[in-house]
Amino acid sequence: MTSHPTLDVEFCRSHFEALAGGWVFLENAGGTLVPRQVTESLADFTTNCQVQPGEGYEASDAGQVRIEEGRAVLAALINADLDEIVVGPSTTSNVYVLSHALTPLLEPGDEIIVTNQDHEANNGAWRRLEAAGAVIREWRMNADTDDLEIEDLEPLLNDRTKLVCFTHCSNIVGLVHDVKSIVHRIHEAGALACVDGVAYTPHRRVDVKDLDVDFYLYSSYKVFGPHMGILYGKRDLLARLANQNHYFVDADDHQRRLCPGGLNFELTAACGGILEYFDQVHAHHFPGANVEASQRLEQVYDLFAAHETAMSARVEEFLTARPGVRLIGCGAARRRERVAVFSFLVDGRDSREFPEKLRARKIGLYADDFYAARCIDAIGARPQNGVVRASMVHYNSPEDVDRLIDGLDRII
Repeated sequence: MTSHPTLDVEFCRSHFEALAGGWVFLENAGGTLVPRQVTESLADFTTNCQVQPGEGYEASDAGQVRIEEGRAVLAALINADLDEIVVGPSTTSNVYVLSHALTPLLEPGDEIIVTNQDHEANNGAWRRLEAAGAVIREWRMNADTDDLEIEDLEPLLNDRTKLVCFTHCSNIVGLVHDVKSIVHRIHEAGALACVDGVAYTPHRRVDVKDLDVDFYLYSSYKVFGPHMGILYGKRDLLARLANQNHYFVDADDHQRRLCPGGLNFELTAACGGILEYFDQVHAHHFPGANVEASQRLEQVYDLFAAHETAMSARVEEFLTARPGVRLIGCGAARRRERVAVFSFLVDGRDSREFPEKLRARKIGLYADDFYAARCIDAIGARPQNGVVRASMVHYNSPEDVDRLIDGLDRII
């Protein structure tokens, strides 16, 4: 192996049993497949540890260890400390709880900036705080770039701004924002930043400490794990949030204070399988390498990114060259990297036509607003019933791209 190997896609695919059925899965932005390490971990926990954890007997204590190991993996994926994350049922639920926990820190007239691009998870709950006296201001997509631009944020920031909520990359547009620079400007204005990383984390390594975000959100089921959401918050900020659980929960137990009803034991434990899979990918590509876990994650994500970039170039080239096709996020002034998410419209065609015809070719994707309804309205896609979206991750192959392009070419 060279020091810079290319991804062995077939090795990766061998860990995902669903890929053996002949389907091309291109709705990964809606949720990824899980490797066998995750399913085996889930089955083992439910078979041997499905009891109340941490009560002093063998199965109970083993379950507690597995749960904490799963939480540790979910923290490590974004370079957070264990006591800085909250594992909840979904990102939508986590933002809803966070918005209630922040309300006592807000005064009437305080301003919250949201976007018209974000998934509704990082949108609707914040807008509802208008009823509690907050002033909601909207950072709108720039028509020239189909994206959020920092120069359009600037006029919205003032000494009343308390929170800015935006996405690392949109699940529709797919262009990657310079989160570090945006957060720096938000902090200069004296406000906090809440970043939705759900659409970004399947594709690139995240380091919340380097980004200096105050709150960061992602979903394990978009990162080859079970259906849950993870909230990161800076430790001092989590301590200031109002308890959203039972009154007797310890003040420093942020996991329980911000997760009413508690986390899902078996799904959290199963997340240990995500790191097991990543480590096997690393060992296959870097045999004999003795590096710490963070560096292993970095190297594995670099392999994923290079492979996805190569596939993405072919899809983008096809969509931009085809007459009558509008690729979202390909405005005249586009200036950013794209993850492997492609949303498009075809002149005069109902977007729902495409998934239906592609299913006959065993290609799975979808057309919708994908819970980013404000974004769909901003780009004018509502009359065509939303956009067609194809999204790839590292286990997609060049042959998958061939089938997608051939299928789309025939339908268009």
